[in-house]
Amino acid sequence: MDPTEASTRVAAVLPGVLTDLEELVAIPSIAFPGYPPEPVHAMAARTLELLQEAGFTNAYLADVPHGYPPVVGEIPGPPGSPVVTLYAHYDVQPAPPTQGWTTDPWVATRRDDGRLYGRGAADDKGGLAIHLATLRALDGTPPCTVRLVVEGMEETNSNLEEFVEAHPELFRCDLFVVCDMGNLRVGEPSLTATLRGDVACVVTVSTLSFPLHSGVFGGPAPDAMMALARLLSSLLDDAGDVAVEGVTRFDWTGAEQSEDEFRAGAGLLPGVRTAGTGSISSRLWSRPSVSAIGVDITSIEGSSNVLHPSARAKISMRVPPGADPAAELDALVRHLETHAPWGAQVVVERTKAAPPFTVPTDGPGYAAARRALRAAYGTDAGDVGSGGSIPLLQTLASVSPGAEFVLWGPEDVALSRIHASDESVDPSEIERMAVAQVLLLEELAAG
Repeated sequence: MDPTEASTRVAAVLPGVLTDLEELVAIPSIAFPGYPPEPVHAMAARTLELLQEAGFTNAYLADVPHGYPPVVGEIPGPPGSPVVTLYAHYDVQPAPPTQGWTTDPWVATRRDDGRLYGRGAADDKGGLAIHLATLRALDGTPPCTVRLVVEGMEETNSNLEEFVEAHPELFRCDLFVVCDMGNLRVGEPSLTATLRGDVACVVTVSTLSFPLHSGVFGGPAPDAMMALARLLSSLLDDAGDVAVEGVTRFDWTGAEQSEDEFRAGAGLLPGVRTAGTGSISSRLWSRPSVSAIGVDITSIEGSSNVLHPSARAKISMRVPPGADPAAELDALVRHLETHAPWGAQVVVERTKAAPPFTVPTDGPGYAAARRALRAAYGTDAGDVGSGGSIPLLQTLASVSPGAEFVLWGPEDVALSRIHASDESVDPSEIERMAVAQVLLLEELAAG
């Protein structure tokens, strides 16, 4: 199939795909603990139905020991044809009103800019839409064997790694196509070549045996919250670079994201400078970052004139490709244990050590993906990194060691605002990525 025919076929099915995407955005499939399970199960059922209609007639909701089920299926191709596994996920991030949404996150909204707004429109129901468009453009009969896994808990405590390890035969293939990424800018194709890992811990800082009157004892008696604040601030130097000794870092040499683009996408307030040194791409993709993503202490509403005896924070540190997550977490813990002020007692609980991932870029599948993007977009694709993490990739590589990986998707970095308020997707990215996937499968089948 030539690019013109692929484009024509995708264009014909795109309106129906976008209608389905709008329906899926309306389902609040938040798999986090504490949220109602019914919408997640409804999303799983509707995903299964759509994929069965698109050609995965044998698709099913897999039986898992805990959590929400992945959708798994296969369309056999001609004997001896390559095996390609398509990945997406149907769960989404929460969308609390405090994020500052300007439209209802559970109502797919078209705006004058042409984008479709709503939680999951890009991450990753947009990826699911690309798979639907690909299969519909191929009339449900791809030219090679295509397997499918659509995860239901990617945004929270994933159960898919356990499922993969328990059923490795379902995931042995020639190429994984992970449709949960995106381009730096709309209309400019890119392939994600690296992802950072994620190590995390909870640190508890204690200074007193019991609460104290802040006036009677304040001054010489150290407040645990202030001690925690001093400890957290020690994780960064004055420029904003990670100050943890022994962590891995290097300079990025691929495609670059400009500071203006980053500022626009990140929503930095006027006058707020970016943190750290070096290029934006290096700071995002090949150097560590550290954040306090949660703090336990008395709320302002419930506060009184009391010095706190202890305070806790959850710390996440993203680590660059090639880093050993266990060693990076050791370095973070060592820093926390040795930098507390005033002799404060520190207890650290290790909670996560997810590995980074580097995509081999010298195989025939990756080269075919480059050609497919060139044909779909009319311009060459660049290699980019991702500051996020997908620990599943390492598990997939372990059960299918000869497989290649292609990481792409609808989530343009500059404007999609995944995990944030006013998440959106540009429908043209879904269209072009579906064309690329059709062309990729055709080329792989042709050998």
